[in-house]
Amino acid sequence: MAKTALRNVRVFDGRVLTEPRTVVIDGPVLGTDPAGAREIDAAGATLLPGFIDSHVHLTEPEQLADFAAWGVTTALDMGCFPAERVAALRSAGPTEFRSAGPPAIGPGGMHVRIPGMPASSIVTTAEAAVRFVEARVAEGVDYVKGVAEAPGDGGPPAEALQALVDEARKRGLDTVVHAATPGAYHLAVATGARFVTHVPVIGRIAAEDIAAMKAAGQTAIPTLTMMEAALPYFDGAEGDFVANVAALRAAGVEILAGTDANAEPGAPAAIPHGSSLHHEFELLAEAGLSSVEILRAATVDPAQAFGLTDRGEIRPGLRADLVLVDGDPVADLSATRAIRTVWCAGTELDR
Repeated sequence: MAKTALRNVRVFDGRVLTEPRTVVIDGPVLGTDPAGAREIDAAGATLLPGFIDSHVHLTEPEQLADFAAWGVTTALDMGCFPAERVAALRSAGPTEFRSAGPPAIGPGGMHVRIPGMPASSIVTTAEAAVRFVEARVAEGVDYVKGVAEAPGDGGPPAEALQALVDEARKRGLDTVVHAATPGAYHLAVATGARFVTHVPVIGRIAAEDIAAMKAAGQTAIPTLTMMEAALPYFDGAEGDFVANVAALRAAGVEILAGTDANAEPGAPAAIPHGSSLHHEFELLAEAGLSSVEILRAATVDPAQAFGLTDRGEIRPGLRADLVLVDGDPVADLSATRAIRTVWCAGTELDR
């Protein structure tokens, strides 16, 4: 793979944009020596780490190319099955794919109606939750996904969800728990799961749950794009999803950017792969996050939270997952849409 030197490029270092400098792409990683490299004058454009979407659903390899075209170089899938599809997507590229495999769900709720959802995903006892985690470990998942519902809404019982989180932790895996109502959020936080994904569309997260989440070091993946898309199902209600994220931020809870991008029958809404992350940025800004917080929420913060130690920043030795944009996204977040070039593990994409 050829070596490339990007000259006169400003770099987002997780806090600010640097002064123009040279960044070397040396095969699949970032290097230091520009000798013999093909040179590109970036003319003061901005280089960002490749974006990480922390909540997606994938069914087709083409969706990985859609992600890459919008600068998303890592996609964290939160429900993909069967195992053969997961294996195929892992090698499809150009965007790298990580997955929970199928989620653990209860006997009711919308998830049980998703076409192709395996019957083995229905978990109603602690013993079944342990077996579910064992099966996911055998498949080689990257983390475990569970679905919390408010009591009476058809989700796994509290003891089953707790066993899911505890068994995954014993196996060295983090757990992501879906929670889209205040009652479900309370249950999800109480399990101690590493990640809680979604926020309630209607209704506020209880202050004590937010405080508990902060105290436990849990991370929120709000998927505001999906929550906004689901609002029409609530008969003209204004929605509390943005306010819920504002409350999480005010309490100091870590927030990651995820969209719930999907093209699945049975989902509340189809969310486009790739472009939706830039809308997620806009909604996070409405919730009060600064541009630096939002850029971190799609780069260094998810990389650290999910243990992806080889990416998320621009420094020698890390993967050359890069997005070159015109403008200054720290001053104007919309500049993330002005994509000039994307590299996935050092490979420049033809956009």
